[in-house]
Amino acid sequence: MIHRHPLAALLAAALLLIAVPAQAALRVLACEPEWGALTQAIGGALVEVSVATTALQDPHQIQAKPSLIARARNADLVVCTGAELEIGWLPVLLQQSGNAKVQPGQPGHFAAADAVRRLEVPTQLDRAQGDVHAAGNPHIQTDPRNIALVAAALATRLQQLDPANAAQYARQQADFAQRWQQAIARWTAQAAPLKGLPVVSQHKAFVYLYDWLGLKEVAVLEPKPGIEPTVSHLQAVLAALKQTPAQMVLYAAYQDPRPSEWLGRNAGVAVVKIPFTVGGTEAAKDLFGLFDDTIARLLAAGARR
Repeated sequence: MIHRHPLAALLAAALLLIAVPAQAALRVLACEPEWGALTQAIGGALVEVSVATTALQDPHQIQAKPSLIARARNADLVVCTGAELEIGWLPVLLQQSGNAKVQPGQPGHFAAADAVRRLEVPTQLDRAQGDVHAAGNPHIQTDPRNIALVAAALATRLQQLDPANAAQYARQQADFAQRWQQAIARWTAQAAPLKGLPVVSQHKAFVYLYDWLGLKEVAVLEPKPGIEPTVSHLQAVLAALKQTPAQMVLYAAYQDPRPSEWLGRNAGVAVVKIPFTVGGTEAAKDLFGLFDDTIARLLAAGARR
């Protein structure tokens, strides 16, 4: 029989503890890929992030499946866009999770849109106008300046939920913010030739992108937000473009491209797939790639003049 020295046993146990990686302090469920990527960028090894949707899903319309409910039940923090983007599924998901920490109004519930100035806030609400959001257009992630604002607010929330690691969140946020502001300056300079270009949108999804770059939306393929374009509406847009020509038509990666492709063929304009979020295209692997690729695609279409 081999007798182990008590001190050797204690040292072995200590080495074993060192070898086991520390468990992530916070479990985070992000509603959309952009917020998952941002939380990971700020939280690093301190967070364990899962994402409820992919870039190829319509974030308005998600099923609250049992696997998703389980993730919400175990989350310390839920990070979503808000501004009613997820109104069709998030309330059900949170209710069925039974997790008091992540309900609206609690520190474990973070709405990114609360950190930014929202555009297209309706002066009056009429559901006959289609999928109109009372809190304004929710697609805030298409402007990198909004990402910067959300990052600062999200870092504050992470520090609030995990005060023991507040200094590390602050360092990681400062590092991200510095790299992000440098990237915004680069993207803005690269995109200067796009200013003033007339464009068509398939869905009212790019208002923040247009606000940043100075693109001019002259038509929308959906007759009302969230309503698929009919042939007659597409023909009406085509006729209107004879009076007010456009340079390109934009659609998000999750959308059926056929309406945009129809207009592209018939109006002779460039058709541009916008990644819209992280993972929307092969090049949009992270937040930096998202805007690198978005600008590259717009410039390629703009060069067709």
